[in-house]
Amino acid sequence: MRTALVSACTRASGRGVTLLELMVVVSIMALATAGVSFALRDAPNAQLEREADRLAALLEAGRAASRASGMPVRWVATPAGFRFEGLPPHALPDNWLAAGISVQSAQPIVLGPEPIIGAQAVVLSISEAPEQTATVSSDGLRPFAVR
Repeated sequence: MRTALVSACTRASGRGVTLLELMVVVSIMALATAGVSFALRDAPNAQLEREADRLAALLEAGRAASRASGMPVRWVATPAGFRFEGLPPHALPDNWLAAGISVQSAQPIVLGPEPIIGAQAVVLSISEAPEQTATVSSDGLRPFAVR
């Protein structure tokens, strides 16, 4: 009886793939996929959109800080990035994450402390694709958003 059981197990293992073999193959495929995704660079328009979304969030954070403190806050573009005047140093980031981002409109943005501010916009571009732009704007009532 024991010999029959051993021969049945031997025949069954020759027919298919074990779970361990399957896990090894899936792990190798996952590592290869991760390597390829890290090797590929983001398209310039994806970097520009990500920076525009980040700027909209930072402008809203500056607007909220201005309203909370009751002090006016201005966003000003600089050659190296940007700065928030009226906030403590390093309260908000002051640089772009992607290289080559530039501001086409050099007007400072006034963020408050009033609940309603004037309509304002910032136009961003990236050096890799200067024809592509992203506009971060607010009509004064709604939050800043990429348009």
